[in-house]
Amino acid sequence: MKKIGLALKPNHPQGEGTRRELASWLKQRNKEVFFIDPPVQNDVPLPPLDLIIVLGGDGTLLSVARWVGGMDIPILGVNLGSLGFLTEIALNELYPDLEKILKDEFCDDPRLTLQSFVQRKGKQYPQPAVLNDITIHKGALSNLIKLRITINGQFVTSLRSDGIIISSPTGSTAYSLSSGGPIVHPSVDAIVLTPISPHTLTNRPIVVPSTAGIEVALKENEAGPVVMLDGQDVFPLEGEDVVHIAAGPQRVKLIRSPHRNYYQVLRQKLKWGEN
Repeated sequence: MKKIGLALKPNHPQGEGTRRELASWLKQRNKEVFFIDPPVQNDVPLPPLDLIIVLGGDGTLLSVARWVGGMDIPILGVNLGSLGFLTEIALNELYPDLEKILKDEFCDDPRLTLQSFVQRKGKQYPQPAVLNDITIHKGALSNLIKLRITINGQFVTSLRSDGIIISSPTGSTAYSLSSGGPIVHPSVDAIVLTPISPHTLTNRPIVVPSTAGIEVALKENEAGPVVMLDGQDVFPLEGEDVVHIAAGPQRVKLIRSPHRNYYQVLRQKLKWGEN
């Protein structure tokens, strides 16, 4: 690994000092360092990189993951935030871990992505691929929205709710979890559909194979509903729009912490087993 990008969470009080210190450490080991930050536009080109180190929280890593797209660049997440399911490496573990990573002593953790497009009056509006989730939400509306859910061309249900979350296994510990969805191990090729505050309590989350093609149709003409991509990008919907969602052709390559497995991360972040 020769060319390394450093992405920083915006406005972090200790972040810039940490990045300069890390850059100096890498340059002492004859690495070429690029300061990169998640752009507003996903079409901004990246320099050719062998590794991206994200200093921040999960939101920063999600932005970088959408930017990297299908470029097959490994991403190492370093937690400068609080929760950090994705940025699981602590700052005090960074340099010992990097010594191993720069010697290619690490394990890849490829993660399923989701791709989507909005179909509107015969036109398609492609959306950026996401690592966590795609949410169809009522937006600023005070009342519930009505959605028609179809999987592989087969009608599933008409759902009246605040919306629905379609998440990858990675995203199963994010918005989906807070809405009552199941935790899915990242190695499982599956997609989770989780209703948000459904009007009928018998509407429950469902897990489907990653080969499924999902369609969510907006059945009312009210303005206000939106598609949210990883909770960061927003696309406004119109009446009769259909959102098509499927697993993406590319995977995001994360680098696993050598200090803990997935279940240890769950126990730590969700406070399992504590009094």
